[in-house]
Amino acid sequence: MIYYGKQNISEEDIKAVEAVLRSDFLTQGPAIERFERSVAKYCGAKYAVAVCNATAALHIACLSAGLKAGDILWTSPITFVASANCGRYCGADVDFVDIDEKTYNMSVEALEEKLCRARKENKLPKVVIPVHLAGQSCDMARIKDLSEEYGFTIIEDASHAVGADYRDTKVGCCAFSEMTVFSFHPVKIVTTGEGGMVLTNRREIYENLKIYRSHGITRDPARMTHESDGAWYYQQITLGCNYRMTDIQAALGASQMTRLDAFVARRRELAARYNALLHDLPFVTPYVMEGANPSWHIYVVRIIPDRIGKTKQQIFEEMKEQGIVLNLHYIPVHRQPYYEKLGFRQGDFPASEKYYEEAFTLPLYYDLTDDEQDRIVGALKKALGIS
Repeated sequence: MIYYGKQNISEEDIKAVEAVLRSDFLTQGPAIERFERSVAKYCGAKYAVAVCNATAALHIACLSAGLKAGDILWTSPITFVASANCGRYCGADVDFVDIDEKTYNMSVEALEEKLCRARKENKLPKVVIPVHLAGQSCDMARIKDLSEEYGFTIIEDASHAVGADYRDTKVGCCAFSEMTVFSFHPVKIVTTGEGGMVLTNRREIYENLKIYRSHGITRDPARMTHESDGAWYYQQITLGCNYRMTDIQAALGASQMTRLDAFVARRRELAARYNALLHDLPFVTPYVMEGANPSWHIYVVRIIPDRIGKTKQQIFEEMKEQGIVLNLHYIPVHRQPYYEKLGFRQGDFPASEKYYEEAFTLPLYYDLTDDEQDRIVGALKKALGIS
């Protein structure tokens, strides 16, 4: 079977993990800071905080932004549910901004229109989370301009986009946001098994992220309410979480980071091959915005319904019969039962809903060979009855 995603683990990765297993620290040790430094340096950010997964990263990013009950968070409907759930964890209300029909990222035009209405209604968001779908950056410069006009905090959900470029900067540099979040799930470009990270350029946010990561506890005398009782002393100064990453995971991540450029280069080759191989087939291939260079976590195509005599479900089933497992990124979040209970309905975000009807994800990962990719496209042709 060819699956849509797959990790690549080298002997060097295994040795890095083994070294931690033989060391004095399995958690809260030096491997964490090494991994954080490697990601921050690569992206050009000042600070990084590693956590157990990207959902946790989004949560503590929202906490560090001061999001709370009575506040509002906006994100894209086309994302994994965590991009919205992080706001609910903080007690905030959540709303969505429809996608751009070309990039499938948050539409800047829709965002601006919604902000204008929200200001009149006194319902402006405190936090906006643009999602870099498939590893392509949103148009962050324009979103940053809107944040300065309307006063919201930007948290980039770059779970798909480690290694991506935008306007001659690396995604994660936080030049256009207060914080950026990465994911290191096994199907992502770099993996720690499970894992996530928040990057920022602001020292105050960095210190708060570390507090929220570990129970709200500090050992820093400068943050305590009174003088320390001794070397053992700590204080819980806020309600935090246990979102720590292990040194085992961090060692794997730091080792993987040494190959990030190679991972991204191969994914870009495969994306270019897909573009060429699918050129004459009844699909819409990905559009890349000027100024963006995606890292291609996934490769999404859209069917052209009036040129295909089969449903998307039929294509999924026939591809699986040929040994190829497709996927779909994503079901619009506002159509999930939890969010429907909050009042969202079919028709609220038409561009996202049309995308869902037509889109599916083809296999794409570092170890995918040219021959396997040719097999995937051949299977697609067979499923569509094209010789």
